Amino acid sequence: QVHLVESGGGLVQAGGSLRLSCRASGSIVSINAMGWYRQAPGKQRELVGLRTGDGFTNYADSVRGRFTVSVDNAQNTVDLQMTTLKPEDTGVYYCYVDVERRHGEFYTEDESWGQGTQVTVSS
Repeated sequence: QVHLVESGGGLVQAGGSLRLSCRASGSIVSINAMGWYRQAPGKQRELVGLRTGDGFTNYADSVRGRFTVSVDNAQNTVDLQMTTLKPEDTGVYYCYVDVERRHGEFYTEDESWGQGTQVTVSS
């Protein structure tokens, strides 16, 4: 299975910045997609930013221009740099990966979610 370790997050005042990091491990051969989702209290999980294998990053309209997803394919890491944070950015942020893994002579496509990290933006 794919193992994800998230770091970063915390409490910040509105207008501030935070950086989240996520490292994936587990016989990974290639990355199909890596990115971040978030879930606010009482709401469904939503896309924040997702980098696909073609190098394109899709951002939610609410974060475009403020958040940046960066992927290091050699290290299997994905970071989320968040700037000009707003109270409505508060929530649990989840790392997401879609990777190709090798099992001896066989390959599988696997998806995995991180454990989630809390981001709280005070007004």
